[in-house]
Amino acid sequence: MTPTYFANFDLASAAIWLFWIFFALLIIYIQRENMREGYPAENDDGTAAPNQGMYPMPDPKTFKLPHGRGEVSVPNANGENRKVALEQTSKANGYPFEPTGDPMKDGVGPASWAARRDVPELDAHGHPKIIPMSASGQFSVSGGRDPRNLPVEAGDGTIVGKIADMWVDEPEQLVRYLEIELSPAHGDGTCLVPMTLARVRSDRVTVKSIFGSHFGDVPKHKSPNQVTLLEEEKISAYYGGGTLYASSERFEPQI
Repeated sequence: MTPTYFANFDLASAAIWLFWIFFALLIIYIQRENMREGYPAENDDGTAAPNQGMYPMPDPKTFKLPHGRGEVSVPNANGENRKVALEQTSKANGYPFEPTGDPMKDGVGPASWAARRDVPELDAHGHPKIIPMSASGQFSVSGGRDPRNLPVEAGDGTIVGKIADMWVDEPEQLVRYLEIELSPAHGDGTCLVPMTLARVRSDRVTVKSIFGSHFGDVPKHKSPNQVTLLEEEKISAYYGGGTLYASSERFEPQI
């Protein structure tokens, strides 16, 4: 007599139950992975959340960084550990925060930045990606207006200096920053401005996001031949924050 298999077993029911079990485990896995970036383990102000969810924190993952830059594990207890100059407008979560000082200098709101590593970004060969054009003989301006030696006009019409150099992304072959040689009345030395926030015109370079009085406080880069990830964050955030905070007139709707 030939034996029968699964004679009294509902394969369709088993398949749907296996699907629901798999789907539930997938949701739990995704929710735990979501907690690697702090949510929902932290409140908006960085303090520990009273309700961190029903799932435990995920096991740390360790990533080996290229070019001998060590290892990094997430999640970890290494927060930014900086006091943010903001105050919440209400005790309830979800309400906006208001700056308590100079938001462009404090790095809050549109001027906020992430605490990236204070090392330059490297290419596949371990060399800094972004370097000044003057430090490399491989680049030249083959089309368009060369901005070097053009005056720099701020958002209020003030001439703050001139373009001294162009910083290029070697692997991408793009201009990432313009280097401004500041006039003595607007600061010392040089500063960088992201290329996307500058407009090269026939007789000048305009930077509309900030005014002449703000250029002296643009975050500096320590090395004359390279810029770190953290410095890039702070520089871009400063100019980006100026689109709102440079003038009180910009606080109101533009339409």
